[in-house]
Amino acid sequence: MGLLERHESKGRDTWDGLKLPELHCGVEFSGNPRDLKKKGLINAIKAFNPLRIKVGGSLQDQVVYGVGGVKNCPNFMKNEDSLFGFSQGYLPMERWDELNKFFNQTGVKVTFGLNALLGRNRSQIEKGLWVGDWQSQNARDFMKYTISKGYKVDSYEFGNQLSRAGMGASVEAEQYGRDILVLKNLVKELHREPKTQPKVLGPSGYYDVKCWELRFCESGGALHGGAKDLSPTFADGFWYLDQLRMASTYNHKAFCRQTLIGGNYALLNTTTSIPNPDYYSALLWHRLMGSTVLFVTQESNPNFRVYAHCTKKKPGISIIFINLSKDSSFNVTLSNYEHQSHNLRSTDVTKPNFEFRGSKDREEYHLAALARNIQGQIVLLNNVLMVPTETFDILTMEPKLVNASTPISIAAHSIVYVTIRDFQAPACA
Repeated sequence: MGLLERHESKGRDTWDGLKLPELHCGVEFSGNPRDLKKKGLINAIKAFNPLRIKVGGSLQDQVVYGVGGVKNCPNFMKNEDSLFGFSQGYLPMERWDELNKFFNQTGVKVTFGLNALLGRNRSQIEKGLWVGDWQSQNARDFMKYTISKGYKVDSYEFGNQLSRAGMGASVEAEQYGRDILVLKNLVKELHREPKTQPKVLGPSGYYDVKCWELRFCESGGALHGGAKDLSPTFADGFWYLDQLRMASTYNHKAFCRQTLIGGNYALLNTTTSIPNPDYYSALLWHRLMGSTVLFVTQESNPNFRVYAHCTKKKPGISIIFINLSKDSSFNVTLSNYEHQSHNLRSTDVTKPNFEFRGSKDREEYHLAALARNIQGQIVLLNNVLMVPTETFDILTMEPKLVNASTPISIAAHSIVYVTIRDFQAPACA
């Protein structure tokens, strides 16, 4: 396997102070945990230090905020004639206070999903289409309350999947564009200091490039709560980590995982707050993969994928190996390739410079499913069962130290992170 250094431009510090194209793992907080004091939930969040949480989800476009002129609105009720089968619901400010106490305790950064359907009506012509201007007063009152309490919202997302190919409801691109400008102006009006202004995000959905030319992204591997026999299992990591790597290659600033709690695709079990396998994969990515992406070549097998970044904490590089094969294992030897010219042109070529022989032990993290059952929810890290302690503490994720001159062994149906501190990649200097 050869590594060809790739110098990526580093943008300004954004999204939790991480430089582009480093991909920050975030999650969507669409569930409604009964007890925000659960130690398992708190410890799982703190382990990321920090974690971005989006408060929202499918029903965010039916939420009225209990502030200003809004009094005594009911909770969500089942209603087959309404969007997603539920009536309009109500967020009391007492509940918002509780959530912010929880956010402050865990140190998360908050993206809040606003109701973007207020004031609109269902189209009489086209099913699923909502028409009319957005009514911003309730959002204004909510923001003013949030500011008065000193609560920190890092960004506001405008609606949930309202693009043309959205879910349940959609808004025309031109209308959405006009309304997101209204929201942007509202944020500027209420937050006078540019440095503390929340960002405005959208459209948070699947969209047709021909109709939707706004350049935003969010992604998920499954709809409607996820697939119960796949999303919370070890197998989901093969998609999840591949998606993280592809997004970082294309300079995306952040990837919001759906969800932290809620549905089958949650990082944490909705009932127990015990981490699902993807939690540990995401935590290792967050800790190891840095902001500079390296180009990797490998001549092996289409079921074997290799990605590399400069390590998050210098020096060295961090590599992730994904073995999709259920039968084949791989032994990998690294080679370092360097450019002949710093000013690359179409005529430039690369040549193998040397086969890597490190002097320091490398750090390895081998993730595998218990008993090789990739549709199970129990993960092993370096053959250690990853289950929280009786006091709900997240286990320390210690690497296995291996002689750097030996090949890296990648078992069938496994995911392996490797950090090599003395690998000389000029891009990581």
